[in-house]
Amino acid sequence: MAAPDLRFWFDPVCPFAWLTSTWVRQVSAQREYAVEWRFISLRLLNAHIDYATHFPPEYEAGHTAGLRLLRVAAHARDRHGNEGVARFYEACGQHVFERGPEGDRAERGTAGFVAPVLADAGLPADLADALEDGGRDAQIQAETDEALALTGKDVGTPILHFRPPEGVAFFGPVISRRPSDEEAVALWDHVVGLASFPGFAELKRSLRERPQLPAFGVQPGEAGKQEDWHGGSRRQKR
Repeated sequence: MAAPDLRFWFDPVCPFAWLTSTWVRQVSAQREYAVEWRFISLRLLNAHIDYATHFPPEYEAGHTAGLRLLRVAAHARDRHGNEGVARFYEACGQHVFERGPEGDRAERGTAGFVAPVLADAGLPADLADALEDGGRDAQIQAETDEALALTGKDVGTPILHFRPPEGVAFFGPVISRRPSDEEAVALWDHVVGLASFPGFAELKRSLRERPQLPAFGVQPGEAGKQEDWHGGSRRQKR
């Protein structure tokens, strides 16, 4: 693809990355930005973490499913380019987050889950074969490392790089609600303006609302219950 206006690193099982991606799509449609979709794996990011003691019990299965889905996304890119990744991520997010309460997180990494995702994305069913292709993990690790090289290591998903290669890169923004189209552009200008200041490093609070997504039981127009997050996740220990 031609040089993108924005690179967006995502893990398909991260609800905050999904919400931010929907915001980015709102902005890119209004500003005519070209978005390049890239991979960052929460499972690989946390490879050094003892999941049993640091995370709620469902996290390891969820993050592993995310890695398996990224293998499919990588296969989609090889055969259908950036547009194939965009379509796969859009359909995957709809199935993971927009169709009612969360189910078994491990199930997201199965062929039975991926088959209707690929169908909705208009992509070939045999892309699901990549779920088991651990040979893809080196590529996903390399893109994960690329993202961390832009922001530092104490971050999660998503990571954005505006006007690469020289432009500003940052983790987030982490949002729990969908903005209107007008709010989306205003929020974009504020975020990029703040992040573009050379001395800016961080603006943060650990309190987050549960995402405004059906998977979390929060409907449009509602505000989710606030929870205290640490290190970018609901870790049991810091």
